Amino acid sequence: MTVDLDFDTKVFDKEYIAVADRREPIVRGGRHLFDRLPAAFDGVRQVGVIGWGPQGSAQARNLRDSLGGAVRVTVGLRRDSGSWDAAVRAGFTPEEGTLGEMYDVISGSDMVILLISDGAMAETYREVFAALRPGTTLGLSHGFLLGHLDLVGDEFPADVDVIAVCPKGMGASVRALYLQGKEINGAGINASFAVHQDVSGRAVERALGWSVALGAPYTFRTTLRSEYLSDLSGERGILAGALHGIVESLYRRFRDQGRSAEDAFRHSAESVTGPISRVISRDGLLGVHRLLDAGSRRVFAEAYSVSYPVGLELMHEIYDEVRSGDELRSVVLAGRRLARFPMGRIDQADMWRVGQKVRADRVPEGIPLDPFTAGVFVGVMMAQIDTLREFGHPYSEIANESVIEAVDSLNPYMHARGIAYLVDNCSVTARLGARKWAPRFDYALTQRAYPVIDDERPVDVEVFGAFENHVVHEVLRVCAEMRPSVDIFVE
Repeated sequence: MTVDLDFDTKVFDKEYIAVADRREPIVRGGRHLFDRLPAAFDGVRQVGVIGWGPQGSAQARNLRDSLGGAVRVTVGLRRDSGSWDAAVRAGFTPEEGTLGEMYDVISGSDMVILLISDGAMAETYREVFAALRPGTTLGLSHGFLLGHLDLVGDEFPADVDVIAVCPKGMGASVRALYLQGKEINGAGINASFAVHQDVSGRAVERALGWSVALGAPYTFRTTLRSEYLSDLSGERGILAGALHGIVESLYRRFRDQGRSAEDAFRHSAESVTGPISRVISRDGLLGVHRLLDAGSRRVFAEAYSVSYPVGLELMHEIYDEVRSGDELRSVVLAGRRLARFPMGRIDQADMWRVGQKVRADRVPEGIPLDPFTAGVFVGVMMAQIDTLREFGHPYSEIANESVIEAVDSLNPYMHARGIAYLVDNCSVTARLGARKWAPRFDYALTQRAYPVIDDERPVDVEVFGAFENHVVHEVLRVCAEMRPSVDIFVE
């Protein structure tokens, strides 16, 4: 999958970053660019944000605050939506024309940002398309709908722009870091953008304006198809599913070795979402290894070497399932069952109950950077990186979907609230993927990776040698130069 990622913009300043053996065009964000937004949204009198989930509520508020009245931002919801009152409390009201029934808002908007759930998109897209006026810009924050249209043999309307801006973090992070940006210019969540159809000739400018208005520190180009392939694979991989499986397998291993429940939790979940993620965020994947003493480096290298191969095999299976459409189809089918069979919670297991107590009594200095845990986590993360690289994804997308989104958005949130909390409260698509694939990672690590070390079998050290010289380290170094100086806070 090789695509031309270049683009032209007259409103913003495009620059090129050298990432390993490639040059990729980006646009840096910041509040000093907000006065350019009216030009980017030229011809748009109203932006309709459809949906009030985590992304909808964050994006509607960020857009309203950034545009400052130059363009009206209106939220569209079903009349019986349970989120109606929440939108009103956030300052969107029918009386001011900033809150209305979703199809009325769609038909009355020049740019429609569709942020309802993937399952709802699959069920209602025909009605949504029918409500769009010719020449409208349809905006998405996920490529799922394209994948679904491919499955059912349908297409986007030919007379509208189709663009995407996809923040590389959960909605809570999109809003929280935007608020931090009031004090520190450039704070925010990175985003990718895509232009699938450009009928108006303004699609690139509107996409870039949307991303800058959300507070993205930097925006890079992808395609709608590349985005959903990497995003769905990442959710099922290191961002949620694999992480869930990793920490549960490690918790049991540490308990079997005689650690207390609290200590096992600190050495598994707390270690990953705390010190390991913080070091990766600032110093990259190699930074974790360099921080360890000689004995701990050997433990890290062995854990990495046995975890990477099983992670690579599973990530290829996940990618194949996403690419074939099976994962998308399963989300649509599940959506039809959920009213009768709602998803249960995962936070009732002993491990997660222990975690509640550990977080309540947390002493940050008491959280270890466990070398075995770090080796397993980084090994599976690298397996995802290599899978996306093998299938031709842009380096910026690989770094953000596999590393930056994890350590700068999701993991800090999970450190505050718990991994189980995120898995129980993220999007339906991600929740389904995490529940399906976490047991596979748990099983593969427990049955195939850890026994190599526990039974003192030979470890293939060449696997770790490839890690030390991997191209991703240079990619992350370049990306780190554009990292905001603040860390996310969790409200």
